[in-house]
Amino acid sequence: MTRCKIKLSLRIQAEPAEDELVFAQQLGMDCAYTWVRADQRDYEFLSNLRRKVEDFGLTLAMVGNLDVGKCDKIHLALPGRDEMIEQFQTFVRNLGRAGIPTTTFTWEPAGAWSSEPGHTRGSAEARRVDLAEMCARSYTHGREYTQDEIWANFEYFMERMLPVAEEAGVRLALHPNDPPVPELGGIPCLIHSHECYERAFAIADSPYLGMEFCVGCWLEGREEFGDVLQAIRHFQQQGKIFIVHFRNVSSPLPVFVETFLDNGYIDMYKVMRAFCEVGYEGPMTLDHTPLLASDPAKRAVTAYAVGYMRALIERAEAELDCRRMSKTQNA
Repeated sequence: MTRCKIKLSLRIQAEPAEDELVFAQQLGMDCAYTWVRADQRDYEFLSNLRRKVEDFGLTLAMVGNLDVGKCDKIHLALPGRDEMIEQFQTFVRNLGRAGIPTTTFTWEPAGAWSSEPGHTRGSAEARRVDLAEMCARSYTHGREYTQDEIWANFEYFMERMLPVAEEAGVRLALHPNDPPVPELGGIPCLIHSHECYERAFAIADSPYLGMEFCVGCWLEGREEFGDVLQAIRHFQQQGKIFIVHFRNVSSPLPVFVETFLDNGYIDMYKVMRAFCEVGYEGPMTLDHTPLLASDPAKRAVTAYAVGYMRALIERAEAELDCRRMSKTQNA
């Protein structure tokens, strides 16, 4: 009988309350992940966090830190770049000592961009992006940067980070720019297409650099990224998918609203089935999701979405079993 080996992962606080971890248990999650503050990047904190998570039968699959993972000094070669890279290196070494296998980063010196919130089914508030509005904004860092500068800075970073990651046994998962467009605020976006990922992996040439495969970003930038199902097969074959972000949107750019998994422009069952078919065994997490009424902690919408994801997995398992039986009978 077919069993997809996808590991469902839930975001927790860096200092999780017991009820958070019980909630993850009750949902049947396999993994947890979190973002820590700068003062929580030390080995002692990370190892204690891992033990606490494991006490609830979960694996701590990823820990990130925004100070180094989204650092404009690193991305734009600003004063203090080498110091921030050294801090990132120390963080990765501590992750390795603590037995935490993956961290994530995004080449977004001004963060992920959004427009005024929008609404989806039932007037649920959700993140919205309007590219025309974004393109009218001024420079975020005082001038226009070139693609050559951005890629040179990425190469500089990789030369210094990869040896540390390889020695520590910690994988670096690179998330695409969100929204995935060629430029925002005068700064070229490093990862806004399939080809950008290929270039980044060629520069790194290491099994320790991979991707956070963000389904939402793939759908946002449909023409630039190409067919999401083909991309899943391609990058899984290369061993480059470290983490999956599972999200649906109302439409591709230039305007979209993030929506419920069953309410976007793509059938998320096809996406889930593709991950099962290719044998993806890593963490998969519910990404951004709309707000439900009277659900400020997002417990209800999380439970709804995780249940939906689990049902998609079970349906994919059943379909793959049927295919296999049919091939056997016809052989």
